[in-house]
Amino acid sequence: MAEAELSPRARQARAEETRAAIIEAALRLFRETGYEATTMRAIAREAGVSTGNAYYYFGSKEELIREFYAGNQAEHEAASRPILDREARFAARLRGTLRAQIDVMGPYHAFAAKFFKHAAEPTNPLSPFSPESSAARDASIGLFRRVVDGSADRIDGELRAKLPELLWLYSLGVVLYWVHDTSPGCTKTYELIDRTVPLVDRLVWMGRLPVLRSTLIEILALVDDLRPTRDDAG
Repeated sequence: MAEAELSPRARQARAEETRAAIIEAALRLFRETGYEATTMRAIAREAGVSTGNAYYYFGSKEELIREFYAGNQAEHEAASRPILDREARFAARLRGTLRAQIDVMGPYHAFAAKFFKHAAEPTNPLSPFSPESSAARDASIGLFRRVVDGSADRIDGELRAKLPELLWLYSLGVVLYWVHDTSPGCTKTYELIDRTVPLVDRLVWMGRLPVLRSTLIEILALVDDLRPTRDDAG
């Protein structure tokens, strides 16, 4: 059936199928041939569409990666929802959310290792700190805000406001470890989560102690001062 003969709903469904096919083809080629070697022309050929059609949906490979980020984040939120609905203690909520993140990312482990060197460049649009990645970054920080806000544990007010972003930074460290983890099933990454979450929980608890109040304020001020800015990202 010609495109013009389709109903608006059918056209929308076909467009979503085409987008999904392009994303799937891109991820497959990124895994098989590497990010740098993969061209938009090759992605279009793999997806069974014209190069012009591929560019109609995605203006560049970077846009495809950002679409992957968005989809991955949506999957992470969905996987974390049962944990956040069930658990009330901060440590359990954080541990479950971090483990869910690795579960969701698991199928892309080899792919992540190939393109991470680009994401690690501060001026690269694929960097988690770049302006182009702001939507995925904000969504991830928002998820960790739900981890904090839904916790039954008492958390210092100033720390509570900053904690979601600090937990996001912590999660980036976990992901970096996961990228280089060669253990079967990335078991060492899960072990890292299980062993460091109690430490984070203890630090959050200690933040309520008056004797550590000044130290906590200094740490939060340091994080604010060192936060990357749009100018830093170029």
